[in-house]
Amino acid sequence: MSQPFTTLSGHAAPMPEENIDTDIIFPARFLLITAKAGLGRYAFHDRRFDADGAEIPDYVLNRAPFNAAPFIVAGANFGSGSSREQAVWAIAGLGVRCIIAAGFGEIFHSNCQRNGILPITLPAETVAELMVAAQTEQTFAVDLEAQSLTVGNRAFAFDIAPERKLALLNGWDETAVLLHQYSGAIAEFETRQKASAPWLYAEDDAS
Repeated sequence: MSQPFTTLSGHAAPMPEENIDTDIIFPARFLLITAKAGLGRYAFHDRRFDADGAEIPDYVLNRAPFNAAPFIVAGANFGSGSSREQAVWAIAGLGVRCIIAAGFGEIFHSNCQRNGILPITLPAETVAELMVAAQTEQTFAVDLEAQSLTVGNRAFAFDIAPERKLALLNGWDETAVLLHQYSGAIAEFETRQKASAPWLYAEDDAS
C-alpha cells in the first residue's frame, strides 16, 4: 500500500535530457539492496555525488527548490533500460510523486503506477513548454480525479487507465487491486471450498 494520490502541488525538477535510463536513476551496483526504505539516497547517485561522496552543487536535485520538488519534468524515453523496480522506489524516496514526459520506458511506466507515482505522458511540444515552466520555478498542480495538470493559468488534460487511476486514488498495491476486482469470486470460492474441504478451515473455525 502507498499513500493515496489525489492532488499534488509544488515545484518540478527539470531534466531535459532524453533517454535517462534506469541505470542512471539507480546504478546497477546498488541492485543488491532490495528494501524500499532509504533508497532515495541512491537516486541519480552518480549525478548527485562526486567520487568522494560529496554533493555536486550544480546538479538539479541538489539545488533549491528542486531538491524538494514533488514533480519531475523529463526528456523523452525516461526510465528506459532494465526493469529494475528499485529505480521507482528510489525516485519515490526523494519525495517525487509525479513525472511528466513525452514518453517512458514501458516497464518503468507500469512500475510507477504500482508504487504510488503518477506518470503523465503529454505531447513533446507541451512537455517543452512545461520544461521552461519548471526551469523558471513555476508551481505545478495536478488533480488526479479530474485528470488535469495546471501550471500558471494553463490546464492540461492527461490520460490514465481507469483501473490504474482507481489504484492510485486509493493507494492500492497489486494485492489490493486484485481483492477489489475479485473479492466476490474469492468469497464464493472460499464458501464452496469450506463445504467440500472443511478440514482446511478447521483451525480458523476453532480460533
